[in-house]
Amino acid sequence: MREFSVPPLVTVSPETNITDLVIRQAAKPSNPAVFSTLDASGTWQPIRATNFLTDVKALAKGLIASGVGLGDRVGIMSRTRYEWALVDFAIWFAGGVSVPIYETSSPSQVAWNLGDSGAVAAFGEAAHHEDVIRQAIAAQGLEAVSNVWQLESGGLDVLREAGEGVSDDELEARRSSAGLSDVATIIYTSGTTGRPKGCELTHGNFVELSENALAIIGDVVNENSKTIMFLPMAHVFARFISVLAVAAGAQVAHTPDIKHLLPDLQSFQPTFILAVPRVFEKVYNSALTKAEDSGKGAIFHKAVDTAIEFSKACQSGSIGLGLKLRHALFDKLVYGKLRHAMGGHVSHAVSGGGPLGERLGHFFQGIGLQILEGYGLTETTAPVSVNTPSLIKIGTVGRPLPGNSVRIADDGEILVKGVCVMRGYYRREDLAAETFDDGWFRTGDIGELDDQGFLKITGRKKEIIVTAGGKNVVPAQLEDQIRADALVSQVLVVGDNRPFIGALVTLDEEALPGWLERHGLPGSTSLEEAAESPVVKAAVQELISKANQSVSQAEAIKSFRIVTSDFTEASGHLTPSMKVKRAQVMKDFNTVIDEMYSAPRAPQPGAQTAGA
Repeated sequence: MREFSVPPLVTVSPETNITDLVIRQAAKPSNPAVFSTLDASGTWQPIRATNFLTDVKALAKGLIASGVGLGDRVGIMSRTRYEWALVDFAIWFAGGVSVPIYETSSPSQVAWNLGDSGAVAAFGEAAHHEDVIRQAIAAQGLEAVSNVWQLESGGLDVLREAGEGVSDDELEARRSSAGLSDVATIIYTSGTTGRPKGCELTHGNFVELSENALAIIGDVVNENSKTIMFLPMAHVFARFISVLAVAAGAQVAHTPDIKHLLPDLQSFQPTFILAVPRVFEKVYNSALTKAEDSGKGAIFHKAVDTAIEFSKACQSGSIGLGLKLRHALFDKLVYGKLRHAMGGHVSHAVSGGGPLGERLGHFFQGIGLQILEGYGLTETTAPVSVNTPSLIKIGTVGRPLPGNSVRIADDGEILVKGVCVMRGYYRREDLAAETFDDGWFRTGDIGELDDQGFLKITGRKKEIIVTAGGKNVVPAQLEDQIRADALVSQVLVVGDNRPFIGALVTLDEEALPGWLERHGLPGSTSLEEAAESPVVKAAVQELISKANQSVSQAEAIKSFRIVTSDFTEASGHLTPSMKVKRAQVMKDFNTVIDEMYSAPRAPQPGAQTAGA
């Protein structure tokens, strides 16, 4: 199939904007708790819609009093926390446009976001964030940024006091000034290549997409549901879910440090969560490592196989009695404990930001956590398509959401049209021709549609490797399989204009000690020693050989190198949404790559390809 469209299920008035979602919840007799925060004693305290609305209005008045005008841009640099959402909505109530900034950004990155967007003010979470913002302002002479407020240290109280003289009528005029077609936020792409571009996302993008998404996933996101946000709020995925939850009256908690995620999950007890695939891989690999370290690896592997088999049987509509009994046994021994670790009430998870993998999807579904994998970009306000509880096909990213259309171009590129697509790149009209094709947004991703309209992502157009022999290779197909193992942290397939396909592999430092001990090596072995260990190399070769079975011989990885420094955001090799910056890794590890291609390759016994 080349094209599939789903008509909108909800029509929204052109005068509507995101702020109307808060007012709608506050007007309900139920006055739902739309947020929840931890108090000093570590107890979650609900924040009702009316309380949230009152505080948002007070902060919005402060923004108006401080000179933020209609359409003015205001930066937000903070970790994921309740106040992020609070000031985001306050900016919208004041008639402004919010500009998210990743809290790990350098002064030069902050300067780009604030300078390119023409921001007039900014919020920083703490003193060091304010310092970075002020360094950026000073270095680039950003005189337009006249105010910087902290979310901590009483900074918001100063803003509340500043707005005491602003009337309700003036605020209402500001609040109601924007309609569906007006820009709500400028989100800068994470920049895996080149300078980040500012995506102009409108109030309509958020409101129409939220309303239409709730029309088909309202049984997951509603007044009785709860979620805990731990992805960066500067990322479009978390941002959309934040707005979606307000539209539904769902309760949202925040945890700024992923190290606290497990206890926060157990105390808050969410009903659904959202994460990128790497988080689900970590959950699975941590459980596997714990089981193997305690001598229960064989039981866990059997439980995994049963969960996957059970999920596939459910999908086909035929579950045998023996499988039901085995599944019930492992539910008591394994699955129930995994669900308890996530709070005990999580029934659904939304996955985006990259391919999850069919095996993991079936595993989690089999243990009672249905992962609704979706697909989208910053330019599409996050979800273009998503699997739903009633329409799910594991291994795909679902069907287009109502109001969206997907087309597959002749070269396999995914084109998108609908309520999700941005207005354009801020101040980059020169990119319109290469961004849009007759009204269709070019995603840069490669995929295919089945007869039911389910979309499958097969690769990234810009990341397709063309070997010296002219063979096109999609690296993600190999990388996802290898990275799914607990031993591996990251993998990068290389080979552009080279005689064969190779790979760089990094080891998972957390899982490594236990893995080494289970394979007869000292757990204290250093990362450098492990990278040279024949046992470790053989294990990586085995993973690669298994992945190679899914591709042709010309596409198979013929050689690899284990590098001792992981690809992380801090090292500059990962975006904040955990995508590998391919060009940067290849630049920084160019010597290793050149050595791999100059070294002789000797075939290893029993392996499909040669190892390192």
